[in-house]
Amino acid sequence: MNPEIANYIGYAASLFIVLSFVLKDIKKIRFINLLGCICFVVFGFFSVPDSYIWPIIIPNAILCFIQIYHLVKNK
Repeated sequence: MNPEIANYIGYAASLFIVLSFVLKDIKKIRFINLLGCICFVVFGFFSVPDSYIWPIIIPNAILCFIQIYHLVKNK
C-alpha cells in the first residue's frame, strides 16, 4: 500500500478516536471507537514493517473485540 494512503488511514483512526470522546450515546461511542480501532489496525499492518508498530496493532485489535462484544451484547 502507498505510504501516503496508510498515513491517511492513521489520521482517520485518530479522528474517529477523538470523535468518540465527544459523543454521549454509548452505542455511538462504541461504534465510532470501533471504526478508529479498525483503522489503527489497518494502519499498523500497512505501515512500514517494523517491530515498533505492534504496540499499535495489538491493543487496538483487542479493543475491536471488546467493542464488538459490547455492541452485540447490548442488542
